[in-house]
Amino acid sequence: MTETRFTGKGLATRARIVDATARLMFERGIEGTTMEDVRDVAEVSGSQMSHYFAGKNDLTREVVSERRRYVAEVHSHPRFGAFDSIDAFEAWADVCAADAKKVYRRGGCVYGSLAGELIEGEAPIRDELAAGYDEWIERFRSGLAAMKQRGELRADADPRHLAVSLVVAHQGGAMLTFVTGDPEALGANVNAAVDYVRSFTS
Repeated sequence: MTETRFTGKGLATRARIVDATARLMFERGIEGTTMEDVRDVAEVSGSQMSHYFAGKNDLTREVVSERRRYVAEVHSHPRFGAFDSIDAFEAWADVCAADAKKVYRRGGCVYGSLAGELIEGEAPIRDELAAGYDEWIERFRSGLAAMKQRGELRADADPRHLAVSLVVAHQGGAMLTFVTGDPEALGANVNAAVDYVRSFTS
């Protein structure tokens, strides 16, 4: 069902349902979130739910899409520029570390927590998750490639390898912070990954 079929009011209601579902899934997990929970929090009826979504899988897929957009938006913040400098990656690591207590310790990464539960889910949902990670990696790779082209990274630096290392460090650190309750796990991981990138500077 495409969003273009809905009125402005309908789109707002649909967005409210997705937002409520995303928050519930972050706090309770996907299995721990029922359609009844969503109806109560979003303050909609069962008929409205079925009008906008074919079922929980359809709604979950839209939550993944919303979180994918959110990750892209966060990484588009002006403070990071084009992620084409060590300063930009240091700023990113600082933001991650600052959010460790209030976000990551409470529910892990808003995107990675979905991936953890849906890794064996339906193919369309897995494809959406993979596309989100590909976008994230590409954003870093593009910036690192620009650094290499300017001569700021050594000739043996592999921008994609470094980009993947940064994303993996974030996701692993986020998981450890959530599981152990230790906010330093995320900060240590992302800062170590930035140091790894720095080791390739000219």
